[in-house]
Amino acid sequence: MSRKDKLSLFVIVLFMSLVFMFPVLASANSARPPSLIVLVNNPPGDLSIVLLTDNYEEQGEFRRSAWEGYYLFNSFNMRNYGDYKFKVTSNGESFVCTVGEYSHSYNDVMTLDLSRQKLTQGYYPFRTVLVVSIQLLITLLLEGIIFWLFGYRKVRSYFIFLAINIVTQGALNIWLNSLNSLMHSYFGFYLFFGEIFVFAAEMMAFPIFINEHKWTRNILYAFVANFVSLVAGSFMISLLPI
Repeated sequence: MSRKDKLSLFVIVLFMSLVFMFPVLASANSARPPSLIVLVNNPPGDLSIVLLTDNYEEQGEFRRSAWEGYYLFNSFNMRNYGDYKFKVTSNGESFVCTVGEYSHSYNDVMTLDLSRQKLTQGYYPFRTVLVVSIQLLITLLLEGIIFWLFGYRKVRSYFIFLAINIVTQGALNIWLNSLNSLMHSYFGFYLFFGEIFVFAAEMMAFPIFINEHKWTRNILYAFVANFVSLVAGSFMISLLPI
């Protein structure tokens, strides 16, 4: 197979991978019922968020990841109510946030601004850019160290390394962050599924574009680097926002 044919095949595989990685609207069953998550930056240790309705009160199920705290509510039980009221308590003081009608999705996310005592639908500004940038930088650092250990020294090789990883790992992390999968029990499966496409794309791209070493070393590097990224990514799920 000529170099031109290899390049064409790589472009086709990469395009197909990106198409299948990005989500489409669908209805399906899940391990969890439809949910609403209230996201809080740097929540105090004693922060409590309770859903208030005419019939019952629901304490948010809490989980923390780095600087973010997540409070989960079963919005399946909230669909029949008009306004959403949440009682927020911290440091012995309480206030109530009322949220009117808004567009529902299967997993809704709201952000609580404690200083302004205000709830808004969706994530806080630039969250996706911040989280994806952190994840991408960590991946580039890990795979860059492995790249050096495999004996790559040419500047051109490092430029190609950066270009390939920014495309593949950037697309993977953008896709993962688009899933609204905070506190989702299947996030590890999503990561593994996405990495399959990254494995395939990079194991084709490195032998095509890098000629510093034999193609067998390029393929071996791509496999080892992505395996390390997969293991590290699984570990980062418990440490970093997703």
